[in-house]
Amino acid sequence: MSPRLSLIVLAATLALLAAPAVQAQNNTGNAAPPGAGNAGATQASLANVRAALEAAERGQFNTAQFPGLSTHPLYGWIELASLRRDIDAVSTAQAQAFLKRYEGQAVADNFRAVWLASLSRRQDWPTFLSAYTGSENTTLRCAELNARQATGRADAQWTRDAQALWRGADKSLPDVCDPVFAVLANRGGLPPALRWERIDAAAAAGQAAVMRSAARGLPADETALAADYAAFIDAPHARALNWPRTDRSRRMASYGLARLAGKNPSAAETELAQYTSALGLTDADRGRVLYQIALWSVASYEPDSARRLNEVPEGAYDERLHEWRVREAMARGDWRNALVALRRMPAKQRGDDRWKYFEARLSEKTGDQAAAQRLFAEVARSPTFHGFLAADRLNQPYALCPWISNDSDADKARIARDPAIVRAMLLWQLDRPGWATAEWNSALSRFDDVQRRLAVEVAQDNGWFDRAVFSLGKNPEEQRLYQLRFPLHHGETIKREAAKNAIDPAWVAAEIRAESVFNPRARSAANAMGLMQVVPATGAATAKKIGLPWTGAASLYDSDTNIQIGTAYLREMENKYGMPYIAIAAYNAGPTPTARWQSQRPGFDPDIWIETISYKETRDYVARVLAFSVIYDWRLNGNALPITDRMLGKLDGKRRSFVCPEARLPRS
Repeated sequence: MSPRLSLIVLAATLALLAAPAVQAQNNTGNAAPPGAGNAGATQASLANVRAALEAAERGQFNTAQFPGLSTHPLYGWIELASLRRDIDAVSTAQAQAFLKRYEGQAVADNFRAVWLASLSRRQDWPTFLSAYTGSENTTLRCAELNARQATGRADAQWTRDAQALWRGADKSLPDVCDPVFAVLANRGGLPPALRWERIDAAAAAGQAAVMRSAARGLPADETALAADYAAFIDAPHARALNWPRTDRSRRMASYGLARLAGKNPSAAETELAQYTSALGLTDADRGRVLYQIALWSVASYEPDSARRLNEVPEGAYDERLHEWRVREAMARGDWRNALVALRRMPAKQRGDDRWKYFEARLSEKTGDQAAAQRLFAEVARSPTFHGFLAADRLNQPYALCPWISNDSDADKARIARDPAIVRAMLLWQLDRPGWATAEWNSALSRFDDVQRRLAVEVAQDNGWFDRAVFSLGKNPEEQRLYQLRFPLHHGETIKREAAKNAIDPAWVAAEIRAESVFNPRARSAANAMGLMQVVPATGAATAKKIGLPWTGAASLYDSDTNIQIGTAYLREMENKYGMPYIAIAAYNAGPTPTARWQSQRPGFDPDIWIETISYKETRDYVARVLAFSVIYDWRLNGNALPITDRMLGKLDGKRRSFVCPEARLPRS
């Protein structure tokens, strides 16, 4: 962002904070409550707000200790933090006053959910019903049904609503739902047919415990049969050979064998024949099992994969199995059968850039150069991993049609002044991403496409880069907003560390974009931390190798430190595996599966090796990072290393230019 725009956005935010309370507007257009922005708010620093929030969460907030905060835009969230700490002690008057003060704001919705849960625990049903405004949350939906029943409103509509909740659940429901279904059963609202409907759905989902629970209340003989079905879902048993020869028994047998196939394809294949004979499994039943046998075989490239794929009825094939049939043949180097399998895909799937590219590659390998050239030319018009690969096959420039927004500074400043956007940006800076996202979603629910795009720009100005990933794309043209979708931050550090480790800086930027979207506080379920998602053990070991002082896992949240360690680790991976594309796979999946993939397909072309990676996450990750690298190279230099050179670690090849293959004007 230019210095002038930075000043405009800053001025817009400060103007809102300093605006007289009588002039501020909340999200619904009414006079703003305290905290929407008024005089004195600028006196409260973010550090002061952070301290107030932490004090509120400890139950120690005192307004006298934090003078001026009552007029701060985030005061509602401070109040929320204080109230929810002891939510069961909040009076109805307090709660209603809070909801009224912040009506139309995300903080009110957040508080309402917490308060409703408290009212449900206390069984204050009249108050619950007066505050309930509808919810997608199952716990609250069940609480609302409990409230209606307890207050004498269990009418015919109540029965229909309770039955719909029962019918739509193939997994366990919260305990608060138990009284609902107990009343429903007592009223005759859970006849055997409805119980079996849920048992069938739970069986298809592999939920044996839910099957047993739903069976309670069936006649004794049906309860016993349902229990035996559930036991078979858990672990196939010989008793099933004597089940009644019904459609349901056949389905249950197929569900159980299909589940077994995910653990032991050979055992499922062995047992399928006897159950087919004993119960008369239909082609659809057998296809369900054969599908899973083939899928779990080919996912590990077992020796019988090709045979098992061919035994799946064509009618049981879906896009996933079509893909695996192509990959399995490619993994064996059987180019002709891979091409046959690819051409058996549905037309829409076959027309995807990925499969159009591989149809070209397989045509090339089987001697049909004309078809290959035609298909490469079609794919090369796409700014994707496979589009860049196709352009390299043709030795032509890369396709890219960037859309540079020409929205006015004034329009952007207006969005920056929006109260919900102001709160979102402040919460983001305070490391409250959940609350920030709630405010963000509240704002975007009112915005049109232009305003939404401008909001993304404001978010990036505030260092919140992933909004471009999650908030753009409602229309295809927004995919061309490359400057928003591929932010550049910490550029000097990236360049410095890339040069130190003899790595392309575009690769480092691409890894950061793929791992964290430039969020320095990102943390994964596996405890990977910071911009490049480094786990502490790797961070400590790498820091030691490069002579970087290690002060503990928290240092990975320092952007400079994280990039130093992450880039050095990329160099270590490339040194170990020899090629960047394998190093990228190892960065994502770890050494054990990467070693297996190397041993399974030694000497394979990089593009085919990548496509035959067993893990979908890693397969897509490698392609994504390589494509991102090309786009970041364009952002940094205006041209790019050929992606085929990039995969091999060649940094000195002739660079590719970029052209827009057709004139396309964005819709404004």
